[in-house]
Amino acid sequence: MGEIQHSFKRYEKKCLLTQEQYRAILPVLKEHLTPDEYGVHTVCSIYYDTDNFDLIRRSLESPAYKEKFRLRSYGVPQPEGMIFAEIKKKYDGVVYKRRVDGSTGQISAFLQKEQKLEGEDPQIQREIRWFLRQYQPAPRVFIGCERMAMLGKADPEFRVTFDWNLRWRTDRLDLCEGSEGYWLLPKNQIVMEMKTPDTIPLWLVEALSEQKIYATGFSKYGYCYQNYIAPVIFRKERFSYA
Repeated sequence: MGEIQHSFKRYEKKCLLTQEQYRAILPVLKEHLTPDEYGVHTVCSIYYDTDNFDLIRRSLESPAYKEKFRLRSYGVPQPEGMIFAEIKKKYDGVVYKRRVDGSTGQISAFLQKEQKLEGEDPQIQREIRWFLRQYQPAPRVFIGCERMAMLGKADPEFRVTFDWNLRWRTDRLDLCEGSEGYWLLPKNQIVMEMKTPDTIPLWLVEALSEQKIYATGFSKYGYCYQNYIAPVIFRKERFSYA
């Protein structure tokens, strides 16, 4: 088990792949990358927002600066399992992520009662508390997926992740309540994300271009809000449950 990282500064680029594109590019990736220690795992996230969804609406306007807050777990946690509370900010194309971890009970007490998290960075705790006081957000949507991550053989800080079976729900907004939800994307679509402190390697740029894979501004929460949550605010619709 590697050491948990609590602060990130990096560039992130996303692409939407078909299954065919994924299979075509995987051999090239394996030449330069290796799977991380966790293998295929489930990622669960609960995104917080205001009553009017001000945070995601502003984010979708593509401002120079934007931020969001979420709870995240890797796998469905037990009641006292470890989860993360994360602020993710983006300014001028650079992504900054700051997070603390603790049991579900500890994180709940930290968020609701502002109880300190022993052993966690006090500055990050202050940033999260400021964010919560500023926006008064509440849990709004759950998004889950399966993930495989790969790390650069020459540069372990270069990371590529693949997410599939993306799903969402707006009820049971507790990470311990399972990972079921409505389908967010067609089942054959995969979200590829490249995370680097520097630039995307030339070999990968060439491989993506050969398969006609292009970077996109895709956001899971943003896509969910635009295509499912916002329409329901104005008219009732039904969705297929995963």
